[in-house]
Amino acid sequence: MGEGDGGRFGQDTRLVPIGDGVFVGELAGAWAIGTVPNGGYVMAVACRALAAVLDLPHPASLTGHYLLPTEAGPVRIETEVIRRGRRIGTAMARLIQQGRERVRFLGAFTDLAGSTGIDLAVEHAPLLPEPERCVPMAQLMPRAAAIHEQLIARLDPATASHWHNGEPSAEPELRAWLGFADGTAPDVFSLPLFADALPPPLFRRVGFAGWVPTVELTVHVQQVPAPGLLRADFVTHHVAGGLLHEDGKLWDSRGRLVALSRQLAIIGGPAAGRG
Repeated sequence: MGEGDGGRFGQDTRLVPIGDGVFVGELAGAWAIGTVPNGGYVMAVACRALAAVLDLPHPASLTGHYLLPTEAGPVRIETEVIRRGRRIGTAMARLIQQGRERVRFLGAFTDLAGSTGIDLAVEHAPLLPEPERCVPMAQLMPRAAAIHEQLIARLDPATASHWHNGEPSAEPELRAWLGFADGTAPDVFSLPLFADALPPPLFRRVGFAGWVPTVELTVHVQQVPAPGLLRADFVTHHVAGGLLHEDGKLWDSRGRLVALSRQLAIIGGPAAGRG
């Protein structure tokens, strides 16, 4: 069994190659918010196709442009290798459902086990209360979301306030423990999912504002995560004209920074499931 093939997440991101760089599979409703599969989960599925076509095990950088909402059901991923370098391979993927391209991905992949060069760590993992003293994300949501049944998502109590009505003085930041509810260890393919697993920190200021569709998501993978819960820190510094920018960091159970993310989303966008 390959890396990340175990547990519900491994099953729900599995793809079958059918030749010429094309893969088919199924987007699972278990990772949806409303009727729309989570954008990080969708990126994780495409990540498997890109890793396979490049024959490189680890994403270094992934960017997705979300053109149309995806849906639970059959999916086709068409890939194109752009360049194979000595250390980095780059490829593109088109995620297609019902004959329409829903998301376009560009990824740079490598083998982190063979990486050599400068190492620098100047940021430390946030100090969080023990997970049992933190607030389950599902308790704060105005309605149930399927994805929360698959995840451990527990917020630092200091960032779990003002969710329902908002508070103009609240810091638009979230700190949390993240992991899989079935105990599956995180891997490099799951990092895009965890980078997009929580609602926007801006909700602490404006309250729940409905669906916030992702326009673009970029995830940089630094290291292969160790088993155990991840620590997460997400913050929004800029919102302009309804376009929200969110920065995220993920640390593993050993306190190592394993991924960084940046997301552009529309606050006050169309209802989920509409184009």
